[in-house]
Amino acid sequence: MTTLTVTARGQVTFRKDVLHHLGIRPGDKIELDLLPDGRGMLKAARRTATIDGFVGLLANRTTKVASLEEINEAAAQGWAGKQ
Repeated sequence: MTTLTVTARGQVTFRKDVLHHLGIRPGDKIELDLLPDGRGMLKAARRTATIDGFVGLLANRTTKVASLEEINEAAAQGWAGKQ
């Protein structure tokens, strides 16, 4: 069990190994569900895709043109987790 100390300002710092265990990286958000009896459940907030993010991917940011084969290979690697 990990014990954390609350500062006078009501803040808590999580150790790096705890954040790693929870799958939380710098810049990520944390969800806290308050449960009965003074308990809480903490987990990494999963990012949700937005239409703005999708449109940003389609923006012309380069002059390079990918072939259909290159696009298919990149998609296959992404689905396989080899990004």
